[in-house]
Amino acid sequence: MSDIKNNADDSPRIVKSHDIHIDTDYAKWIAEVKHRYRSAQVKAAVKVNAEKLLFNWQLGRDLVQKRVEERWGAGVVEQVSLDLKREFPEVEGFSTSNLWYMKKWYLFYTSNLDLIDLQQWVGQLYAQTEQVAIKLHHIGGEIPTEKLHQSGGEFPLPFALVPWRHHVEIITKCKSIQEALFYIAKTIEQGLSRDALINCIKAHVYEHQGKIANNFADHLPDTQSKLIQEVLKENYDFGFATVEHETYDEAELEEALSQNITDLLLEMGSGFAFLGRQQQLVVGGRTRKIDLLFYHIRLRCYIVCELKAKPFEPEFAGKLNYYVNAVDELFKTREDNPTIGLLVCSDMNKTEVQWSFRGISTPMGVATYNNIQIKDALPSQEQLAERVQLLQKELQETKRLMNKNQSHE
Repeated sequence: MSDIKNNADDSPRIVKSHDIHIDTDYAKWIAEVKHRYRSAQVKAAVKVNAEKLLFNWQLGRDLVQKRVEERWGAGVVEQVSLDLKREFPEVEGFSTSNLWYMKKWYLFYTSNLDLIDLQQWVGQLYAQTEQVAIKLHHIGGEIPTEKLHQSGGEFPLPFALVPWRHHVEIITKCKSIQEALFYIAKTIEQGLSRDALINCIKAHVYEHQGKIANNFADHLPDTQSKLIQEVLKENYDFGFATVEHETYDEAELEEALSQNITDLLLEMGSGFAFLGRQQQLVVGGRTRKIDLLFYHIRLRCYIVCELKAKPFEPEFAGKLNYYVNAVDELFKTREDNPTIGLLVCSDMNKTEVQWSFRGISTPMGVATYNNIQIKDALPSQEQLAERVQLLQKELQETKRLMNKNQSHE
């Protein structure tokens, strides 16, 4: 067994298998070389994306600042598209519609009269995840100190970490710069695919952020409190789960959710890891069980989830408080952040929730759920109306056929 290899002088020679000796040091070294190459690939890809986005931003800026339509006519953008396609036929992204998106992208962030403090915004990204710093380092970036405003329109460096089609979705679906920056940050932090981003926007994640009834600000550092409020929802859509009857209890609800664990994790959001259902806690010789136990990767903490197939009652908070403390004592390590309690009820009164939190020092929140499917549910009025219409059409068709047959006889 042998391979052809080149010397430094490029002259070929035969390397026989007995010419080398593979040991642990070699294995470690070659693994390091492979890791460095993969890292270089990632850096190159990020750098290429950054350069393309910078080009798009600058072209959009040119279309605005040069007042191209006033200067060269209404069809000038189409002409720019043709000229670029002719010069770079192998490159995608020079369609007329894409050029209009570049102009809209630039205008979206620069036409607002309010100054946007990018330094503070990027600083918050750094505080929330080290991945942002790593990615920005790959493109040779530092925290920008300038502000994005109408006259200058500097390219915001973190934008380079988001794919172009994501930017298009954001500027066409968001109503404000603040909302757009929220989804840009979410895309960077969680690595959202385009479909996942669209789903977040459709679910109005921005509007619902921080609205869950909670006591996080009272018992957690400000940065962590805000991050948790972004992660947890005020309402969960359990439309993927089905129970047998309209009247059901917590056990049936838990069973319906557990049978669709993939859908449950998607609804909970990015970063949730499911650790188990009816997790046992043995305290003082007695066994108690947690409905659902999660671990959140980004928050680096356990999340105790209790389900209630009924509206919130004050005593629910005390029981959840006990479970959170028990998980802190039995599962939490020094590397973990404080355990979070999440109570999900069919309904609640926020005043009752806030009063119930008084005197409780553990961080917890209360959310609601809806859209549980009922297997034997009676049809709605709309469904009944549709069925009546179908029956009427069938009767009319039957009469028509009978009359037709009689006429032939």
